[in-house]
Amino acid sequence: MCVVAWGVRRARAGRRWGVAWVVVGALVIGGGFGVAGAWHAYRVQGHPLQVVRAGQRVVAVVELTDDPKRVSVRAFGGPKVMVRATLVEYRLGGRIVRAGGAVAVVAPAAGWGTLMPGQRVEFRARVGRPWRSDLTVAVLRADAVPVAVGDPPWWQRIAGRVRGDFAASAHRALSEDAAGLLPGLVIGDTSALTDHVQENFRETDLTHLTAVSGANVTILLGAVLVSMRALTVDPRVGALAAGVALVIFVILARPSPSVLRAAVMGAIALLALCTGRRKQALPALCAAVIGLLAWSPGLAVDIGFALSVLATAGLIVLSPAWSDWLRAHGWWRIPADSFAVAAAAFVVTTPLVIAISGHLSLVAIAVNMVVEPVIAPITILGAIGALLACVWSPLATLVLHCTAPPLWWLLTVSDRAAALGASMSLPSGVRSGLITAVICGLVLVALRPRPTPTPAIGTEP
Repeated sequence: MCVVAWGVRRARAGRRWGVAWVVVGALVIGGGFGVAGAWHAYRVQGHPLQVVRAGQRVVAVVELTDDPKRVSVRAFGGPKVMVRATLVEYRLGGRIVRAGGAVAVVAPAAGWGTLMPGQRVEFRARVGRPWRSDLTVAVLRADAVPVAVGDPPWWQRIAGRVRGDFAASAHRALSEDAAGLLPGLVIGDTSALTDHVQENFRETDLTHLTAVSGANVTILLGAVLVSMRALTVDPRVGALAAGVALVIFVILARPSPSVLRAAVMGAIALLALCTGRRKQALPALCAAVIGLLAWSPGLAVDIGFALSVLATAGLIVLSPAWSDWLRAHGWWRIPADSFAVAAAAFVVTTPLVIAISGHLSLVAIAVNMVVEPVIAPITILGAIGALLACVWSPLATLVLHCTAPPLWWLLTVSDRAAALGASMSLPSGVRSGLITAVICGLVLVALRPRPTPTPAIGTEP
């Protein structure tokens, strides 16, 4: 309160009013989020499932919030899926308890893989404690096929049909590895991704390509805007077309918090790339982070959200200056931009990756730089094929055939790079993350481009 009062006083006095209002705004927003976070944590700790003994069986009714995703067979002793859901009610000993809250459901793959977000199901499960310190109230280990007690919304059914038709067309047009990878690159659907491709991507730090990220949104919106400009369409119509494309993409990729986060981050990254105005893009990023956290407080402890914010900030703040420096030292524009983007994303996200997983790939920058040129063609052609798949599958198959060469290149690079074994296993945890952050900070200071001195007027160059 003393700092707030000082800031207001300085603002009224007209002395450094900008800094004062920034301090006041940061304190007010931080205090508001602190109170909201404490309230949500209190609700999780006081949830009725917290007093249920671990391992006790209940009959739960949940509403799915995401698609079921495969999990490691070694970790769970058989083919399993995990899905995020919202608890509606549960029955224990003849007593029905109606309570909300986020839960994670671990279940056999059979009977669960075809469920859709927004669908309500009932099943028997054993109650377990949450694995992470987030807003999840419990882990429910289902041991039977669920019973549907509600249909998903109409837009989720449409999205499910398009995703199914897209996957079928991909399998008709491509090899098994490529057909499993393509939906992951375009709309984040990794249900058909083969195990060895997934392992290669993990070893080479390419797993971000198979998750819905801001890069997907940036590529798709950029393609729409460039197409509108080539057709000499009014810029307002082009902006409207980009907005429609964004809505369609969000529906196809499922409007989960992670997808909406990617949509916002991709739009901001596109703003930075199109306008070249980093001073506008950075405040927009901060406003987007505040808005997303207010809408979904669980993102505050979401690793994907933190990595996305850091990568977008690196794209806005670091990569333009690094690209300019490389071009001033003889690099061509495309390789300079590619290396700057890959290096900036690697440097700013490495501390968090090491803190979480203890994994460091020594070839991550080179691999991401080598495969970056094929990501945009795969994403654009794949998106076109996804839309055509539900209209006329032969044409969709023909379009998806065109993605075979870039997908072959991506799979080959990841396989050869993973075979090098150029990855390190480091201690995970907060201490390792902080040490890595200090090292990366020193690297950023050392690599900061120095301005070229301008010769004085009248002097010899």
